[in-house]
Amino acid sequence: MLDNLTNRLSKVIKTLRGEARLTESNVADALREVRMALLEADVALPVVKDFIAAVKQKAMGEEVIGSLTPGQALVGVVQRELAALMGGENAALKLAVTPPAVILMAGLQGSGKTTSSGKLAKYLAEQKKKPLLASCDVYRPAAIEQLRTIAGQLQVDFFESAPGQKRWISRLARSITRRSTTTMCSSSTPPGASRSMRR
Repeated sequence: MLDNLTNRLSKVIKTLRGEARLTESNVADALREVRMALLEADVALPVVKDFIAAVKQKAMGEEVIGSLTPGQALVGVVQRELAALMGGENAALKLAVTPPAVILMAGLQGSGKTTSSGKLAKYLAEQKKKPLLASCDVYRPAAIEQLRTIAGQLQVDFFESAPGQKRWISRLARSITRRSTTTMCSSSTPPGASRSMRR
């Protein structure tokens, strides 16, 4: 999502070259790119609408200071609003629970759960935690293999699951309690899976 947003903001900077200030017209054109980047990243439409409205309100009439271009000034407003949207401050993970602490990474296919799980496992290992990566997406063999590869590269534990495995939850619970302090479970939900998971 952030790469796509970066690319679109680069376009914004180019299109606003030569403008002396941010106006309703050039802000609307630029925010169209931001809106598209957020929607393509599956950000909820009400969140996108509120975000765009907040950026537009703050950007309107903002003076371009010094060597900044209007595009750069708008990017600054977008950055500040994104930071506010995501919480505005760096909140630490709360892992002060009876081990294992379980972190579920859920989302659409291709949204970065596996990569984020690997980055988080690396961070936790550097913090002297003992992470275990578990692919709970038993419907996609490639997802299991990708997470296995990442775990191997990071030299962290990996929970072995198999495509189509039905009873992985109890096996996972027994495995984690013996091997780790923190577990990241990465899963995307395929269509119709919610019914089969209730059984």
